[in-house]
Amino acid sequence: MKAKAPAFSRRSFVRYGAAGLGVAVLGGGVAVMANRPPLSPRQQGLPDLPDWTAADIPSLRGRTALVTGGNGYPVGDRSGLGFHDALELARAGADVTIASRKQERGEEAVRRIKASVPKASIRFEALDLSDLASVARFAERMRGSGGSLDILVNNAGVMGRKSREVSANGFERVFATNTLGHFALTARLLPLLRRSSSPRVVWVSSSRSFMGAINFADLQLVQDYDYGAAYDNSKLANLMLAFEMQRRSAAEGWGVSAIAAHPGIARTNLVPDGPGPDSLEGRNHRFMPFIFQTAAQGALPTLYAATSPQATAGGYYGPNGVLGLGGLPGWAGIPEKADDRQVAARLWTTLEQLGDVTFGQRG
Repeated sequence: MKAKAPAFSRRSFVRYGAAGLGVAVLGGGVAVMANRPPLSPRQQGLPDLPDWTAADIPSLRGRTALVTGGNGYPVGDRSGLGFHDALELARAGADVTIASRKQERGEEAVRRIKASVPKASIRFEALDLSDLASVARFAERMRGSGGSLDILVNNAGVMGRKSREVSANGFERVFATNTLGHFALTARLLPLLRRSSSPRVVWVSSSRSFMGAINFADLQLVQDYDYGAAYDNSKLANLMLAFEMQRRSAAEGWGVSAIAAHPGIARTNLVPDGPGPDSLEGRNHRFMPFIFQTAAQGALPTLYAATSPQATAGGYYGPNGVLGLGGLPGWAGIPEKADDRQVAARLWTTLEQLGDVTFGQRG
């Protein structure tokens, strides 16, 4: 049985806010403005980014890109971030693969992108990030092509449902999909990335990452499951992994740039497919639609990280508007805990063990 949460915790304070403090909706939860992380000391003094849109993506002809997810083609007023990542990368001339577990939706996404960009070089490949065997099979197919990989966008993600669910490998579903699956995939594709010139890996985090925690005593939330915590923890982990990957790449000469990005708050299917319309996040979707930007706009920080010559290895980008909820790409504030190198190194080692992978080996 799930242990009861304290009657008043930091998480509930951050999510539900308090009158007079100035509240803002942040990634579907209610957050107190004072808790939004500022620019970290290592970001101080950096110049603001100039206005940047998808029209500023340089030519990517001759470059290869892989976007996890990517099957969330527009339906009504919602669409997936990865679909827009793939669309704009293909429009810029990249040879794009979208990889997700739903073949019918993936193939339809490819069809729609080709309808929009008739000369697009894009294909679908089956990949279930929550299943480590699927990750291994997918990576083997990619390596078997004999090519290289220039851009890897670790985009796919889920939000937990109200009851705890587990993956085929017995891991908590959100952790397995958002973090462990991407980590194992990146490790297995590292040889392809290292064959490329100036390869990049973009780890998609969230503006909610500052609410996350890395608790090695209950990494799978077996003792105290909360769907919001599962999501927040996974996105903090992704942010930490981006920074740790960049440190290791620089130290060990991988030649791969690791960069993090978050979309602010965008109208996607994350909540409908997760906790549902009766959750706090679902009610925000219904009653405060004005705070949600389009998925196409939300994809811009990821696209900036993936393609801009000015994007910095080890950087973190998000929307530059009020509270970082929407707008064009800018620097995103880094939670202090995300820069904890000791925790990041332990998380890295733990994921190598859980995912049965090792980074740094040439293929």
